[in-house]
Amino acid sequence: MRGDYQQLVDEISAVLGAPATLEDRDFGLIAFGAHGNASDDDSQLTMDPVRTRSILHRRSTAAVRAWFEAFGIARATGPLRIPPDPAAGVVMGRICLPVRHGGVVHGYVWLLDDGHLSRLETGRPGVPPDPVLAQAMDTAARIGALLAAEDRAGAEAGELLLEVLTGPPGSRDDALSGLRGALGASADGPLAMVAVVPWRSGSGTGGDASGEGPGSGLAGQPGVAAMCVVPVPGGAQGTGDPMASPGWQPEGAAAEAGGEGLAALVRLRTTTTLDPALTAAERLLGSPRAGSAGGGHGRGATGTAAVTGGGPSARAGGGRNARTGSGGAARNGTATAERPDTGWAAALPSGEPADAAAGISEPRRGVSDLPAAWREAVAAARVARGDARLGPVAEWAAIGPYRTLTRLPAMGPADPAAAPLLEPGQVQLAHTAEVFLDCAGQAGRAAAALGIHRQTLYYRLSRVEKLTGLDLNVGEDRLLLHMALKAARI
Repeated sequence: MRGDYQQLVDEISAVLGAPATLEDRDFGLIAFGAHGNASDDDSQLTMDPVRTRSILHRRSTAAVRAWFEAFGIARATGPLRIPPDPAAGVVMGRICLPVRHGGVVHGYVWLLDDGHLSRLETGRPGVPPDPVLAQAMDTAARIGALLAAEDRAGAEAGELLLEVLTGPPGSRDDALSGLRGALGASADGPLAMVAVVPWRSGSGTGGDASGEGPGSGLAGQPGVAAMCVVPVPGGAQGTGDPMASPGWQPEGAAAEAGGEGLAALVRLRTTTTLDPALTAAERLLGSPRAGSAGGGHGRGATGTAAVTGGGPSARAGGGRNARTGSGGAARNGTATAERPDTGWAAALPSGEPADAAAGISEPRRGVSDLPAAWREAVAAARVARGDARLGPVAEWAAIGPYRTLTRLPAMGPADPAAAPLLEPGQVQLAHTAEVFLDCAGQAGRAAAALGIHRQTLYYRLSRVEKLTGLDLNVGEDRLLLHMALKAARI
């Protein structure tokens, strides 16, 4: 079906003599036409940075989306002319062809206009659009029918996946049978679950209230066999926040009750590589639906690594994080100077906690073990959000000791011994203790990771012992404190 989209986009490009790009209603790239003809003088072509970014990164920025949406593209039924906006990076104007079917917008065709389309009438009351634009709109309608059919198929597969993951035991066998039929040969191949948490359902850019089923608006992701929005159990404090945890947590971390996550079933090439799942997770994290309603600060390129120590967590996530570009200093063992005690977020390796994160399960062959794979993916997403060294995408196999912590039932308040250290005013001491324990109690490594003198480290550790009543020379006391600190992150 992807080839059908490319053929139709090329058809529109040929009719109008303009580069055309097809995006879904969440501004995810589906297909694009060539920029110019073979006979053109390539040196004279002006590349539009927004189109270039869309092609390279498969998605537009929030500023670009806001600029385009301000012109009512989600409500339009005919061609719209959109002027450039250099502030948003929109160097060239565009003509937008809304891709609709059954009264619902499913995407947009963008025609890059360097001035040669200015003569075309887009249509207004009493004046029809130019015949070539009308012909292009007919092609856009054919694209809309294909996207609608794909959405319906995706919604059906999503409903079956939702039943497999959350339905009562008695209905899961029927749902599994239906899912196998919907997936065909993929049902027996290597698969992995991806969780994106939190996820906002019903917030697509199209603004349509219709069709918000478990798989609505989620079809067509490359490599993804089925997707659905899944209620994620509440956190340890019973807040309903899928990321909530007791004690030591960032201000504003608790989300509204009734948290949701996105479950994506991804086809793998083999059971020895998760690369397709990683690609899908990164693409889904770029969706405007990923994150809480007021979120979006994320982490990665803007984050500043503060701790390393080479402890279990740092080693567990290093290989995968090296590909996502997050927490570089933590991976490379390069410590930075400590930041002042300005709140819980100051103790995180990359600054602020991520608004959304993704987790990837261990590979599975076939669909019979999907509920367990989903639990792994959600656990990994929680860890990716709580420990920046492992995010924003974490694999279940790479989260080390967190695998044990996330298997535990919902916990109450922090252990009485560790609780005083998790108070907001003790961020610096908690951070020091965590780095020391991550470094397996090696004072030299911990002091270097924290950027402080060894005597300063000893002084802080003595304060930790006095505050908690724990003896950091005793293995069981160290274990208790280390578990409490890691549990507080998730």
